[in-house]
Amino acid sequence: MGSRGGQKGLVLALALGLTSGALAQSVVVTGSWEPLPLEEADRSVVSLPVRSQNLLLNTFVDLLKLDPSLDLRQRGPNGVQGDLSIRGATFGQTLVLLNGRRLSDPQSGHHSLDLPIPLQSIQSMEVLRGAGSTLYGSDALGGVVNVISAPPETSEIRLRVAAGNFGVNQQSGSLAAVRGALSEQLTFSRDFSSGFMANRDYRNLSLGSGTAWRSKLGTTGLDLGLADKPFGAQDFYGAYPSWERTKTWFAGLRQSLGERTEAGVSYRRHSDLFYLFRDNPQRYQNHHVAESWQASVRRHDALRQNITLFYGAEGTGEKIESSNLGRHSRARMATYASLDVRALGRFSFSAGVRSESYRGAFDEVSPTISAGYWAASKLKFRASVSRAYRLPTFTELYYRDPANQGNAGLLAERAWSYEGGADYRPAAHWRLQTTLFHRQDRNGIDYMSGSPSGPWVARNISSLNFTGVESSAAWQWRGQVLDWSYTGMRGVSKLLAGVYTKYSFNYPVHSGVFSWTANLPRSLTARTRVGAAERRGRGAYAVWDLYVARARGPVRPFVQFTNLNNSRYQEILTIPMPGRAIVGGVELVIR
Repeated sequence: MGSRGGQKGLVLALALGLTSGALAQSVVVTGSWEPLPLEEADRSVVSLPVRSQNLLLNTFVDLLKLDPSLDLRQRGPNGVQGDLSIRGATFGQTLVLLNGRRLSDPQSGHHSLDLPIPLQSIQSMEVLRGAGSTLYGSDALGGVVNVISAPPETSEIRLRVAAGNFGVNQQSGSLAAVRGALSEQLTFSRDFSSGFMANRDYRNLSLGSGTAWRSKLGTTGLDLGLADKPFGAQDFYGAYPSWERTKTWFAGLRQSLGERTEAGVSYRRHSDLFYLFRDNPQRYQNHHVAESWQASVRRHDALRQNITLFYGAEGTGEKIESSNLGRHSRARMATYASLDVRALGRFSFSAGVRSESYRGAFDEVSPTISAGYWAASKLKFRASVSRAYRLPTFTELYYRDPANQGNAGLLAERAWSYEGGADYRPAAHWRLQTTLFHRQDRNGIDYMSGSPSGPWVARNISSLNFTGVESSAAWQWRGQVLDWSYTGMRGVSKLLAGVYTKYSFNYPVHSGVFSWTANLPRSLTARTRVGAAERRGRGAYAVWDLYVARARGPVRPFVQFTNLNNSRYQEILTIPMPGRAIVGGVELVIR
C-alpha cells in the first residue's frame, strides 16, 4: 500500500463501509463475555452461518474465503492443509477454538486448522478480528476463529454423495435424534482425490459426535471428534516429493451449574507423520505426537442493573513426543475478570484483564478495554485497545533439519492492538461498516535467512507494525444478499537490509470479495463469490466460485464450481493451487 494507487484504493474502501455477512440480526458468543446481538458487539466480530447454507459449502474453507480479512494460505484444496492469517498476523498468531475450547496445535500452527469434526457438525463459525488474549490466552494476537456446534433441532437422517474431476469422491452424513431433554448427532465425512498434479492426492476422513442434555443441574454438552488426513505433500516444505499424514482426536465436556456458572474440560491429541521422500520413507522421516488439555470455571454476577462482573480461572497443559523435537511439556494457569456496563441501544463499556503464569506469577498480563456508542438509531461508533501474547511452538523452539533450525532461546511474542470503527444502517436493507486497525508486534517469531532460499533459523523480530482498514457494504432484498468487502494493510518492520523472512511478509496488501447469495424459484439457492488479492511483492490474482443447490425436499441435488476463471495462483510461494474444478452430487433428507 505504499503506492499512490494503493492510497486511492484505501480511500475508496473507507467511503464504501464494511461488514461481511447477512443483515439479519444474529447472536454472537465470540469476542464478548456473554452472548450478544451482533449489533451490540464493540469488537470487530463476524458470524458465518454453516448449517443453514450446508449445500453451498464443500468444506469450512469455503466459508472463510468470504471474509477478505481472513488470509487463507492453503497447501491443498478442501482443507487438506492450510494456514490462516488475520490482519497480517502469522498463522501461529491465530487462535482456533471449538465451542470456546482451544484447538490450536502446540507443535506447529500449520496444524491449527485440522478440525476434528465434519462440516455437518458445525452450526456456525465466528471470527474475532484483533487481539483476544484477555478472553482466550496465548496465540490470539491477530484474531480468533471459534467453530460452533449446536444440538440438532429435529430427528433426521442426511446422506450426501458427490463426485468431480481430479478423481474427487465424497460421502458424508448425519444422524440426529431429539427426545425430550436429550439430543444426539452423529456425523461422518469422507473426501478422496487422486490429485490435480503428481503427488497431490489426499484422503480426508472425519467422524463426530455431539450430545446435549438438559437437567435440573443445567445443560451438559459432550463433543467427540476424529480427523485422519494422509496426503501427498509435493513441494510443501521444499523441492521434495514428500508425504504426510495427520490425525486429530478431540473430546470436550461442558457443564452449566445454574444460570451463572459453567465448568468445562477438553483434551486434544494430534499426530503428524512426515516422509521427506514418499517413495523412500526411511531416508528421512519425522513423527510427532502432541497433546493438550484445558480446564476452566467461569462465572458472572449482576452487580447492578446493566452492570455485570465476569470472572474465572483456567488451566492449560501441553506436551510433545517427537523423533525430531524430543520430549517437552509445559503448563500454565490463568485468572481473569471483566466489568461490563451496557445500556442497550445507547452505550456499552467493557474493561477486563487476564493474568497468565507459566514460569511464575504474573508472567503475562493481557488487558483490554472496549466501548460502543450509538450516536443515532442508525449509527454506532466503537473502539477497543487490547494486549495479546503468544508462546513459541515446540517446532519453533526445537525443530532441526538441513533447511530449518529452531531456537530454544526464543522470547514470547507480544502485541498491542488498537481499532476504531463505525456501523451505519441508512435503511433496513443496507448495512455499512468500517474499521481502522493498528497492531504493534514485539519479539515476533519468524524464520530468517540471508538468502531467499535459506537455510532458515527461527528468530525474534524486534518490531513489526501493521496498519489497515476493513470496509464493506451489504444489501439484502427479497431473499437476495449482495456483499462487497475490502481489506487493505501495510506492514513495517526494523529488519536489516538483506535479511529474508519466511512468513511475515506474505500478507495481502489488498484483498477484496464480492458475493451474491439468493433464494431462487423452484426451491433453488445459489451463491457466487469473486475474491481478489495482491500479496506484498507479488502480482494480483482473482478466483471465481459458484454454488447452486435445491434447498428443499427429500432429494436435494447440488453443483459446485471452483476457480471458474481457471486462475493460476499460489497462496504460498512455489505451491500451486488447482485450476477449474467441478463437484456435483445429491443429498437425501429423511425426517
